Amino acid sequence: MDNSLDNSLPTEFDVIVIGTGLPESILAAACSRSGQRVLHLDSRSYYGGNWASFSFSGLLSWLKEYQQNSDIGEESTAAWQDMIHETEEGITLCKKDETIQHTEVFCYASQDMEDNIEETDDLQKNPSCVASSTLIKPLDSACLSEEMHSLYVSSYEVPAKGTPENNGEVTDIAEILVKEEYCGYKTYKHRVSDGAKDEIKPILEDNSDPPKRNRITYSQIVEEGRRFNIDLVSKLLYSQGLLIDLLIKSNVSRYAEFKNVTRILAFREGKVEQVPCSRADIFNSKELTMVEKRMLMKFLTFCLDYEQHPDEYQAFTQCSFSEYLKTKKLTPSLQHFVLHSIAMMSESSCTTIEGLKATKNFLQCLGRFGNTPFLFPLYGQGEIPQCFCRMCAVFGGIYCLRHKVQCLVVDKESGRCKAIIDHLGQRINAKYFIVEDSYLSEETCSNVQYKQISRAVLITDQSILKTDSDQQISILIVPPVEPGACAVRVTELCSSTMTCMKDTCLVHLTCSSSKTAREDLESVVKKLFTPYAETEIDKEELAKPRLLWALYFNMRDSSGVSRSSYNGLPSNVYVCTGPDCGLGNEHAVKQAETLFNEIFPSEEFCPPPPNPEDVFFDGDDKQPEPLGANTIIIAQPESSEGSKNLESSEKHLQN
Repeated sequence: MDNSLDNSLPTEFDVIVIGTGLPESILAAACSRSGQRVLHLDSRSYYGGNWASFSFSGLLSWLKEYQQNSDIGEESTAAWQDMIHETEEGITLCKKDETIQHTEVFCYASQDMEDNIEETDDLQKNPSCVASSTLIKPLDSACLSEEMHSLYVSSYEVPAKGTPENNGEVTDIAEILVKEEYCGYKTYKHRVSDGAKDEIKPILEDNSDPPKRNRITYSQIVEEGRRFNIDLVSKLLYSQGLLIDLLIKSNVSRYAEFKNVTRILAFREGKVEQVPCSRADIFNSKELTMVEKRMLMKFLTFCLDYEQHPDEYQAFTQCSFSEYLKTKKLTPSLQHFVLHSIAMMSESSCTTIEGLKATKNFLQCLGRFGNTPFLFPLYGQGEIPQCFCRMCAVFGGIYCLRHKVQCLVVDKESGRCKAIIDHLGQRINAKYFIVEDSYLSEETCSNVQYKQISRAVLITDQSILKTDSDQQISILIVPPVEPGACAVRVTELCSSTMTCMKDTCLVHLTCSSSKTAREDLESVVKKLFTPYAETEIDKEELAKPRLLWALYFNMRDSSGVSRSSYNGLPSNVYVCTGPDCGLGNEHAVKQAETLFNEIFPSEEFCPPPPNPEDVFFDGDDKQPEPLGANTIIIAQPESSEGSKNLESSEKHLQN
């Protein structure tokens, strides 16, 4: 929204929402739909907060903003203390977003010699030479801590801030810089020595055995940057999950399109293989024996109604799910499939009841929209918060991005919040206030113990499991090597999801943090991928996808924080948390519905849209545009697999 509208903001609202993450956006839509006057603010220049999606250059700009967020002094704002009355007090809000830490960027793709790009300092026009000599062991953590191995090419200008559609796009390729390694918001620049200048030919040029791969350069990634939509948080939608039900019920689904996740993968004995999860997959599988097929079908059938057979599991309620599976006469490979690829649980922390519940949920979601339980929104997860923001705006909500809130104004006598004071010094009153956790000050959160999420975003040149079709959307759980460690969730997206350029894959890695993101995830990256610039590698390494670019970062997980942990929070101020580490969006939807019912207990949460025939406009004969049927739109697959139009008796699917 244009800042020119800031000065004309109304001063009276029913609800003020600060932050445009998924739970806040759902709440804003629900409040607006119930007839409340809603003001929705965000200090950022884009929608979604930590749920956002960026183009490639937009992601680089986001990284730079976090680095500047630490290095640059606070902006001058209008003094708010003079606007607080004697009977009031102010609760200051956080001026800096501290939810992202330990950001590290590595570029392995070579730079095309033919590109007409200016040089800086002593860097040569062919950075692939530099990358080849410095990336022989790019994923060795000990080496990475001693010296810089990779090349980061900075070829963008900081754009004018805007909406996600035009946020951070490339304007021209102006310069090449040696890798800027974002570590704890500080940038370290390393000069490459003149010794690393020998030209290295592409890895597969003289190898006739493996299929020839396209050569992807960094400049190609930059030039095609608009084709990337890179999520800060990696999520999928369960086809029978709360978010899908809410999208259909509220008709917000008409603002988005989805694709089926096509494969569930497993990582076992150092290899990636496809997991049969539906009845047809099981009986068509060539990896399972006939005996294994019968075992698996019998167990999965039991899991669908396990509550009806308590004698089968009551004796194991105190045991882990992995121990329970061993008693079911399943082979080791079937136990692995069920635990890590169907229940998607950790071996040590998952109880029998939790495992059976997760397996049942997985099976119930099969077949509604495709042969796996999951959907992925085209253009990325960041589309979902924007869909709910649009619904809020349709019912009268007002939006302002790049609009900072300095403090909450609290009445001393009642202890309730009365208003906010923004960065322009304007006082805006409301009855209820919804604040995203990252906006709360250090003083307010002094007793809060946050968890962290380790994230990695990779751009690769092919899928981790090659098939006839290169348009696969896959999810893989990599079990931990050490007992007690967390499994790593890997989501691989193809170009038809509108999240990456052609001939590349976008890969997301996620786990609960125990160290920095790179320390938690690089061992899994090394198992699945090989850096693009390596030269002397064996055939096993050559079969792996080549890693072109990587980003590691830690994200705050505030999902487990209770309201009582915050200091001095007024009774009419409600806190929404950021993304959690789970695969689905259930926590965000549950939180939004719970808070809405606390604020407006007599109102329905996100009811269906009104029938156009029942809507009348005073003094206007023009009728509103029909809202249409409750629909989930599944994008047409590019490959022949799964191209049939899947119709459920409950919902109509449009191609």
